[in-house]
Amino acid sequence: MLLEENVQTNSTVLGRLPCPVTVKIEPVGRWYEAFSQRRRNRLTLSHNESIQSSSSSDEEEETIFDEEDDTMLKTLNPKEWKDQDHYAVLGLSKLRYRASEDDIKKAYKHKVLKHHPDKRKKTGHVEKVSEDDDYFTCITKAYDILGNPTKRKSYDSIDPQFDNEIPSVNANSKENFYDVFRDVFKKNARWSVKARVPALGGENSNFDEVNNFYNFWYNFQSWREFSYLDEEEKEKGENREERRWIEKQNKVERQKRKKEEVVRIRQLVDNAYACDPRIKKFKEDEKERKAAEKKAKQDAIKAVEIERKKEKEAAMEVERLAKVKQEAEDKAKAEEAKKEREALKKAMRHERKTLRDTCKKFNYFLNEDGDLVKRMEAVEMLCQRLNLESLQKLNAGMSTEDAAKTVFEDQLKEVTNQIEQEREKELKRQQELSGGKGATGVGSDGVAWNNEDLQLLIKANNLFPAGTVSRWEVIANFINQHSTSGVTRIAKDVLKKAKNLQKVDMKKMANKNAFEKFEQSVPKSKKSDIPNPSERLEADIPKAWTSEEQKSLEQALKSYPKDYPDRWDKIAEAVPNRTKKECMKRYKEIVELIKAKKAAQAQVKK
Repeated sequence: MLLEENVQTNSTVLGRLPCPVTVKIEPVGRWYEAFSQRRRNRLTLSHNESIQSSSSSDEEEETIFDEEDDTMLKTLNPKEWKDQDHYAVLGLSKLRYRASEDDIKKAYKHKVLKHHPDKRKKTGHVEKVSEDDDYFTCITKAYDILGNPTKRKSYDSIDPQFDNEIPSVNANSKENFYDVFRDVFKKNARWSVKARVPALGGENSNFDEVNNFYNFWYNFQSWREFSYLDEEEKEKGENREERRWIEKQNKVERQKRKKEEVVRIRQLVDNAYACDPRIKKFKEDEKERKAAEKKAKQDAIKAVEIERKKEKEAAMEVERLAKVKQEAEDKAKAEEAKKEREALKKAMRHERKTLRDTCKKFNYFLNEDGDLVKRMEAVEMLCQRLNLESLQKLNAGMSTEDAAKTVFEDQLKEVTNQIEQEREKELKRQQELSGGKGATGVGSDGVAWNNEDLQLLIKANNLFPAGTVSRWEVIANFINQHSTSGVTRIAKDVLKKAKNLQKVDMKKMANKNAFEKFEQSVPKSKKSDIPNPSERLEADIPKAWTSEEQKSLEQALKSYPKDYPDRWDKIAEAVPNRTKKECMKRYKEIVELIKAKKAAQAQVKK
């Protein structure tokens, strides 16, 4: 007893035992199968060998397998294994793609125990067939495909029992939407890469559920691939190049079928979207919501506008009353001023008409060699320059022809002197503004611009338009190169002179407008005697070249080179409305302009 107590006292704990774990162990093997058959049938070992092939594995296996149909198996041709239903060959037509790996192994084991050639010999079913033509090869091929995850995935992608048809958009699909499309989406959900596939839902599904459903299917990712349908196997190639070519052809066909599958799924979703009554309802609800928001916004804006309008109307009423009062006062003053202006205008028109009629009556006081146009211009100038008092005084002194001539000549001389004085004052004012040099046509060196330099300035201004680099320096160099006056011009003087010439052109334009007004006032009977300004200048100013004439000249110069006989005659014929002399002159001008432009630009670069 003491020894036992000492042992118990000196004992130690070396470790803790793990918690018990339940492990599922499945008995396998042909020896266990034979043992289970003997135990169930109460047979000895010798009796079991004769009936082993005719017994089934267990009751559970019978529930998953199809009913035995040896006739179907015997009709199979091993050479046509690719067109066979491998699930039906193994007896798994009920489960098909839902069958697990264990189910496939059990089905294969069941078929082997019954249809293996050795088993058939033992049971007395002896058939004279070659090994290549034996239907048992189809069973082996079916297990080889379904037992391999990659090959099974390839076969499941083209499952012959799968229906690829999709419902069309019609009245039946719209009325029975859920009955028509629910099963179709469930069938196609097996191809999804993502495990969780949203359900179609029902009439009470909210917007988020429906939206998630269509978003999922519009972005559907399918694992379905079509390598099982390859017409040729890569391994059959004799060399590497041939195998690569076979693989390339197979890849093209797979991609084509993959695109067709994508189009099919998209068409299914489009048809469902078009027939879904919930989409129509959501659109109507959204439309009503937006309409309500828009109406509320419009009502708020309208209320603000009404309030502003009231305030504005009140302010406008006060302003209107003050304005009415002011307008009444201004109107009275305006009426009075208008009457005065009308009286003045009427008196001016009367006096001007009297002056014109008197001058016309006495033939504008002309001698036989007098210029009628100049006299008419002088009369119009007096009408425009003289005020009412001067016109009345002038008309009063024109009682007789001699007196009228004397008074008219004196008045005309006086007005001419006034115009000259005004012009001198303007020139003086311009001289003061420009420092006493540019306005009088004198450069910075005190030398006036002669006619030759002015022509060169105009020519250079046209030759070097706005946008030319260092434009005014280039123009100054051009003038200095071609001028014979010996005066050196700088860019500053050239720019000032160009601006003065531009002002003079504006004055000429104003005088031209005054002449047009005078021409309109001349009676029609006298207009035929007045020469057209363009006709008077036509002899002095050469006719400008149009763009069409310039193009014709350039083309003719290219067509007829220098050594061509009668060159300028041919060029003149090619350019319409131009003579030989004009064409030659134009050619010389172009050559001169090009040379001058190159020389001026080269001078600036230096």
